[in-house]
Amino acid sequence: MKGCYGNIRSRRKSAILRTAVLAGFSLGIFLLGLLLFHSGRNLLSVIAALGAIPTGLSAVNMILFLKARPLSQEAYEAIERHRGKLLIRYEMEMTSYDRTWHIGASCVLNKNVCLFTEETDADLNACEKHVREQLSIGGYEDLTVKVFSDLSQFTARLDQLEKLRDTMHADPAAIEAAWQPGTTQTPAGILMSISL
Repeated sequence: MKGCYGNIRSRRKSAILRTAVLAGFSLGIFLLGLLLFHSGRNLLSVIAALGAIPTGLSAVNMILFLKARPLSQEAYEAIERHRGKLLIRYEMEMTSYDRTWHIGASCVLNKNVCLFTEETDADLNACEKHVREQLSIGGYEDLTVKVFSDLSQFTARLDQLEKLRDTMHADPAAIEAAWQPGTTQTPAGILMSISL
């Protein structure tokens, strides 16, 4: 499921299987038309050509998931040790017009948004700017956005946020669960919306 650890690997497998099945179906229909009518000019060829449309869409989706980078098991276990009762979303691929950021984990609490990436060469400032812009479009102007590429700094920030959450007696999971479609989306929901 989107936002859960293992999402990228699972959706990657599904996309590969779906694309292979659709391509096999289209090819099979086309070959059946050739076998039955000894020509490529038949109704089955048209059906096979139309079948290439969903196959192509599935192939694009498959390529996106092949390029996506799942979070490492070690980072996941470290984050889980520090999460407390915070709501953590995992494996979010965020794209802008010219870049993609492989966000391994995200956490939103009150006016704080923190994200973690295992990319060593990521432009963290550009990612922060992109996230701020997207949150601004959703109506959130005054949030602090920080992207970490150092796992120990990210987990230390999670510890701070957990203390804040405990002081506030907040339940981030309940806040997300209470959101109703048609109302202003939560910051965590916006992050999910702008992610693959």
